[in-house]
Amino acid sequence: MIPWLDHRHQFPPLATALNEPNGLLAAGGDLAPGRVLAAYRRGIFPWFMPGEPILWWSPSPRMVLYPNELHIHRSLAKVLRNKPYRVTFDTAFRDVMQGCAEPRGAETGTWISPEMLEAYVALHEAGYAHSFECWMGDELVGGLYGMAIGKMFYGESMFARRADASKIAFVHAVQWLSAQGFGLIDCQMYTDHLARFGAREISRDDFIEQLEMLTAQYDVLGPWPYRYESLGAN
Repeated sequence: MIPWLDHRHQFPPLATALNEPNGLLAAGGDLAPGRVLAAYRRGIFPWFMPGEPILWWSPSPRMVLYPNELHIHRSLAKVLRNKPYRVTFDTAFRDVMQGCAEPRGAETGTWISPEMLEAYVALHEAGYAHSFECWMGDELVGGLYGMAIGKMFYGESMFARRADASKIAFVHAVQWLSAQGFGLIDCQMYTDHLARFGAREISRDDFIEQLEMLTAQYDVLGPWPYRYESLGAN
C-alpha cells in the first residue's frame, strides 16, 4: 500500500517508493503550487490519468541530461543551420501545454488534464514553470515545457506539429540552460528519443544528491527573455 497524502506538504521517504510500478510513492493531496514545488525539490513529480487520484512518483534509475553532454546528430545540426523556425521562451505557456496534451498517433487520451494545465499555468505565473516555443510565422509549430528550481530544470513534455520543431526548441532550451549555469535536466524516464540527445540513467541516490545541491542555488524566475529569428520561409 502507498500512503495517502493529507493537507500537509509532506511526502514519505523516497526509499519507500515501489519497484513496480517503478517509483510510485504516494497518492492524494492536491496540485497547489506549494505542494508541487515541495515535490520537485525532493525529486518527486505528479503523473496521473484523468479520473485517477493524484499520483506522485520518484523512479529509479532516473533519466537525466547534463547540459554540457547534449548530443546533436548530424542531420539535426544541418536543420539547425537552416534556421527553419523562430524560437522564443515563455511567450505561449498555456498554448504549449495544450499542444503537449494533443493525442499522438493511436493515442486517444492525455495525462495533461485541465487540472494539471491550471496547476502549471499558476506555477508559470509564479515564475517557476517555463515554455520553449517554435514558430513558423505566427503559427505555433512545436515546443516543450518544464519546471526550474535553483539551477535544476525538470523537463515535462514536448510536442511538434511540423518536422523537427520540438527538437529545435529542445536544443535551444538546453543550450540556454547550460549558458545560465543549470547543472542538470531531469528527463524522468528512459526513452530512446532522449538517449539520442545524450541523456542517460543514474541512480535515485545520485540524482537526489545533485538535485539538493542545485536547488539550493538562487532561482532564475521567469519570464525568461529569448528570441531567435528564423531565416527560413514563413
